[in-house]
Amino acid sequence: MRFFKRVMKGLFISSTGLFLAVMLVNRLEADAVWQAAPDRDEIARLAEGLMPKLIETRRDFHMHPELSNREERTSRVIAEKLRALGFDEVKTGIGRHGVVGLLKGKLPGPVVAVRADMDALPIQETIDVPYKSKNDGVKHACGHDVHMTVQLGVAEVLSRMRDRIRGTVKFIFQPAEEGAPAGEDGGAGLMVRQGVLENPKPSAIFGLHVMPNIEVGQVGYNIGPAMASSDRFAITIRGKKVHGAYPHDGIDTIVVASECVMALQTIRSRRINTQEPLVITIGSMHGGNRFNIIADEVRLEGTMRTLNEDVRSKAIAMMKQTLAGVTSAYGATFEIDMGDNNPVTYNEPALVEATLPVMRRVLGEANLIATRPQMGAEDFSMYQQVIPGFFYFLGVGNKSKGITAMIHTPEFDVDEKSLMIGVNLMTNVLIDYLERTASK
Repeated sequence: MRFFKRVMKGLFISSTGLFLAVMLVNRLEADAVWQAAPDRDEIARLAEGLMPKLIETRRDFHMHPELSNREERTSRVIAEKLRALGFDEVKTGIGRHGVVGLLKGKLPGPVVAVRADMDALPIQETIDVPYKSKNDGVKHACGHDVHMTVQLGVAEVLSRMRDRIRGTVKFIFQPAEEGAPAGEDGGAGLMVRQGVLENPKPSAIFGLHVMPNIEVGQVGYNIGPAMASSDRFAITIRGKKVHGAYPHDGIDTIVVASECVMALQTIRSRRINTQEPLVITIGSMHGGNRFNIIADEVRLEGTMRTLNEDVRSKAIAMMKQTLAGVTSAYGATFEIDMGDNNPVTYNEPALVEATLPVMRRVLGEANLIATRPQMGAEDFSMYQQVIPGFFYFLGVGNKSKGITAMIHTPEFDVDEKSLMIGVNLMTNVLIDYLERTASK
């Protein structure tokens, strides 16, 4: 019996020792992974070291802007750069000229996406800079040259540390954010329909936009609604043509259209809660062909913006109701075509709250600014309809250098120091997300 007890005791001690040894090895392996994870200082040094290349890349994009659904050179340059970085996959031709690159870390983990837009605007550049647009009448006046450059910088930083990355990063370079040409499809909606968020499917997506009214070194963010929905509409009003001296024998669509323009404004001022942001703008009115002939047709074009999807649907219904009432009162008819539209850019609160700590550590508390939602729109919202997303604003203004012009203007420019800041911040955000969610 004593012998049996001694054997059992020895086995217990041996098994306990083996268990503790296994636990120790696992802990050491976990510590090794944790210690090897990229840190903020390393990322900052790499981003700073890339500064000359970032400036060169941004200026190359700026000098060769391409309009929506025409981003052929831009797409080719991006794909070549991603392949040179040794990406696991580089796919082109998604959403016409979109590029998607897949960078797989050596350690298991989740999938996260990051997106940059590629297209320029039909705006003539007026500032005299060494990197002035070489394409007459076309300019990167919305900062998409910065967006692409920052994302390529993030791709290069992450490619240098892929052996320590936990998970996969999907890089989405999207064409036609500014809207596809008439009769064409494009933008985020087309890319989503073509499966950009599948195989593999990311669990979240991040994106940024330059903002000249935020100083370089600072970043703005929103929890919940960040940018408005946008609905482009066209209204056709039809009446009866007649000589201008005999209006009673016709139906004057210019008068009817004028009434419609004013009546539509009462939706915002009298029918929607005054605490809810809403804009209904008629941007163009065309009709008639001669000074003394009453027009039988007028076409109105405009946009509607709101930060609330419920307000959006109600306002669309009220527009149709208002147009029906006004036109019928004059004996006219109408048609309304709700064209290109984007939902509200909505930052998932839980995702934002979980990301803010790393942003504060990188930028400093004072440089992270909670901003008011704005009435501009972004088709980044299309991705947020599928997976949680966080879209923030990178400061590119510099009052001391006179860099203050807003986006979509001929004078728009950026402080290029924002390139390094953008790369540093987004790289940290992505690594933090992968590390944080991989451990769950």
